[in-house]
Amino acid sequence: MNKAPFGASPFSAAPHRTRPSHPHQASRARHVTAVLGPTNTGKTHLAIERMLGHETGLIGLPLRLLAREVYDKIKARASEANVALITGEEKIKPPHARYYVCTVEAMPADLTVDFLAVDEIQLAADAERGHVFTNRLLHARGQQETLLLGAATMKQTLKALLPEAHIISRPRLSQLRYAGQKKLSRLPRRSAIVAFSANEVYEIAELIRRQRGGAAVVLGALSPRTRNAQVALYQSGDVDFLVATDAIGMGLNLAVDHVAFASVRKFDGFSHRNLSLGELGQIAGRAGRYLNDGTFGVTGKAIPFSQDMVLRLEEHNFEPVKTLQWRNDNLDYSSLIRLKDSLSALPDRPDPRLVRARPATDVIALEILSRNDSVRQRATAPAAIRLLWELCQIPDYRKISSSHHAELIATLYKFLIDEPQILPEEWFAQQVAFADNVRGDIDTLANRIAHIRTWTFVANRPKWLKDPEYWQEKTKEIENRLSDALHNALTKRFIDKRTSVLMRQLRDKNELTAKIGADGAIHVENHFVGRLDGFNFTPDSDSNDLHGKAARHAAVKVLAQELAERADRLSKARDEAFQLSRTGTISWEGSAVARLEASDTPLRPDIHVLADDHLQASDREKIKNRLRIFLDDHIFKLIEPLVKLADADDIEGLGRGLAFQLVENFGSLNRLDVAEEVKQLDQPQRGQLRRYGVRFGAYNIFIPSLLKPAASELILLLWALRDGEKHGIIAADLPMPPRAGLTSVVRDKALPDAFYRAAGYHPCGNRVVRLDILERLGDLIRPLLYWRKSEATPVRPEASVPGGGFRVTPDMLSILGCGHEEMTDVLKALGYRLERRPKKLLPAKKPLTAIEQEVLDAALSQLAPYIDIDLSSQKANRHAPVPAQPGDASTKPEMEEIWRLKPKHSPARREHDRKAHGAASGTGRKRPSRRQGGKLGEAKKPSPRKTHAKGANKARQGARGSNRPRTITAAPPKRKDKAIADSPFAALTALKEKLQNSATNKDT
Repeated sequence: MNKAPFGASPFSAAPHRTRPSHPHQASRARHVTAVLGPTNTGKTHLAIERMLGHETGLIGLPLRLLAREVYDKIKARASEANVALITGEEKIKPPHARYYVCTVEAMPADLTVDFLAVDEIQLAADAERGHVFTNRLLHARGQQETLLLGAATMKQTLKALLPEAHIISRPRLSQLRYAGQKKLSRLPRRSAIVAFSANEVYEIAELIRRQRGGAAVVLGALSPRTRNAQVALYQSGDVDFLVATDAIGMGLNLAVDHVAFASVRKFDGFSHRNLSLGELGQIAGRAGRYLNDGTFGVTGKAIPFSQDMVLRLEEHNFEPVKTLQWRNDNLDYSSLIRLKDSLSALPDRPDPRLVRARPATDVIALEILSRNDSVRQRATAPAAIRLLWELCQIPDYRKISSSHHAELIATLYKFLIDEPQILPEEWFAQQVAFADNVRGDIDTLANRIAHIRTWTFVANRPKWLKDPEYWQEKTKEIENRLSDALHNALTKRFIDKRTSVLMRQLRDKNELTAKIGADGAIHVENHFVGRLDGFNFTPDSDSNDLHGKAARHAAVKVLAQELAERADRLSKARDEAFQLSRTGTISWEGSAVARLEASDTPLRPDIHVLADDHLQASDREKIKNRLRIFLDDHIFKLIEPLVKLADADDIEGLGRGLAFQLVENFGSLNRLDVAEEVKQLDQPQRGQLRRYGVRFGAYNIFIPSLLKPAASELILLLWALRDGEKHGIIAADLPMPPRAGLTSVVRDKALPDAFYRAAGYHPCGNRVVRLDILERLGDLIRPLLYWRKSEATPVRPEASVPGGGFRVTPDMLSILGCGHEEMTDVLKALGYRLERRPKKLLPAKKPLTAIEQEVLDAALSQLAPYIDIDLSSQKANRHAPVPAQPGDASTKPEMEEIWRLKPKHSPARREHDRKAHGAASGTGRKRPSRRQGGKLGEAKKPSPRKTHAKGANKARQGARGSNRPRTITAAPPKRKDKAIADSPFAALTALKEKLQNSATNKDT
């Protein structure tokens, strides 16, 4: 290995313009391999293994913290004497080191090695540090092998810039899934909460301390030692939560199961902006390391991610990096103006993917210093200008302002440029002493650490101090003490020690035991902490103290296992194990596990699983999938005709539109609302609908099978889910429908008509009547309204009234289950009008004559042995007083109620006329009109004139034909069988002849 000494004297002879030790020609892809993929793909581990396979190697890492972690790993395998660590603030350089671990900025340009790797090359697009990564990507090469590690978003850019490079894509070793939004109090153990300001981090950590016992804190402003100590608290299990900035996005390999974003907006040094998907993915990818799956989500005030964001984060599908930050590294030190011009030069290759970097902290400091007369007077020679630029590379740890940082550099520059060209020991000791104080609050200690880190960086520059090794140790010792003090301050503020110890014991099976009873009661060490109902855990309200909360967290251990077992058991349960309530709640094993919610498809509502955040997302999905199968089968079983009608593809024309309306109205339509559509339907189209169980009634078009209690209850629920809110009704508080079996009930005026129609009832005034019963009522009324004499109906029904009227019959009252007053209200609502008139009574019978009475007694005597009759009572009734007749002065006329249809324009009249066409007599002929003579419902009587003419014609025909011979054939004589003498029929025959003779004598 050829190695040049680090940090040659800035005042050694040098040309005005320097060139990198790797000339531009070295940028060709000589044994270059790019290993790309998301987080947790093992890229860094691969680089370590490849480097140890070579004699010499160098790896550049994005963070000092990660560099230290990798250094420790390699040191453990290759021995301390063979490994060097070089960062801006720390240098460990054994004399014969073979492997170098560095931050990317600190990678030696004059070092030749067999193997070279650069990690996180996607940072070449970063506005502040990107130009450094771009430089290493283009120029840094190993003699035998070069590895470029980074995100898959760099693939297209690498192909364009390094066409000969071999690109390998590596998949993530574990799955990453979105877990939605959770409250801080509901976050699972082993969670990292991400915020983007110190105030936010402190606020969240304080809240977790109160609710969950405490949290470790990781900020970019913390020293590596403090960060390591805080991470150790989390890794050891003293706390289960880590609150951090995006500092955890790189370099921290933690046992994190869940990453929760409390914010997605940060200040990048120039402006406040939202994180890109790639940045979100880099942080979310901290969840789930190696083969362990992880989840991510949002908490606090963060807005839940959109479905598109979730999908892209889960699949690691991010926008490709299209441009890299580039800054000229071939600088001209001949003058300050030329140095600034060379720093602002455009890329030396015409490639749109390389864009000139905006001024970073060092360039801004140089610009400020170039306006300082004292600095400008001293920065004239190339070596002096080179020194000034080297001082501008000091990181601004203090973050006060650019001018303050420039003032510090100017002071250092004056000391180093003027004789004796070294920093005064006394002055430097004073600066270090200002930071050497471990008292103060968190912000004070963090500020002191920022100052001491500056002096640590200065102490690690060769030739700037008389005894740099002493000051390196001194500043490192002070930084360590400050870091420890800050760690203790953070621990004291954000971790409750007693609760932390308790929480640690919770993970030890021998310490606290949580049990769940058959009734769902959960006890921790015999202390009741809450109850599990279904998949919801309700904590005990009496255990709100911190230790009570800790005990409840102990319950989480048994909760997780119990919920997983329940989810698995539910997923394998038969349909009979589930019950759907009338209010849309699905129950299982006596507990509510889901509720129905409205969806775009009325017959397929959505399912919301009733579970708290303790249930894993995968188990939640398993439950939902099983309940979906149950619900679809349940709906099909109860309202199969309607489901089939919704899916029917064999209904055409107007019938298809009517079928759609039936489905949208849950199986029933008021016929008046679709009168025109129905009128245009032909018989084949009606037949298509009838095949699906549709009935065309006089008042409604409906599916009778949907009126069964279970089906109607389900339809009412589906209606409430979709349309209930329009009428002020919610499914969870669904009013009771009419009790099953009732054919009509009094109408509740507070409920809308749509509610009753969904329940299978037709509103009729102050009463609602079941749809099928209303059609039966119409079937009873029509034959009475439209009766006419025929062979099938030779006698007018008793309740039929001439002129198109009818009387209410007991059958009508019986099917509706109501009285006359309620029936009156129903009939009026259906379009009938009421007439009242005196009731006509039949005339009284004339008393029998003596001979008629004698014949009757004789007949009864003959029949007495064969029929059950009391002759004595019959004779007694003959002498009973005759009831009063209408003409008597002691009686008043009795009124009767006659119902008739309203005038022709009445919709009800039109429907009855249509339905009655051919239905009353069963002949299929039209009913007679009034023009044909006679009253409505009566047969037509021939006029006298036509009768006379018809008789005259027959007489003339008889006269004309009287002289013609006629043949007359006599009919065969009627049989007159003699009755058996002993038979009662013989006696009756004799009585008949006696009555005939008596009548003949009377006439005579």
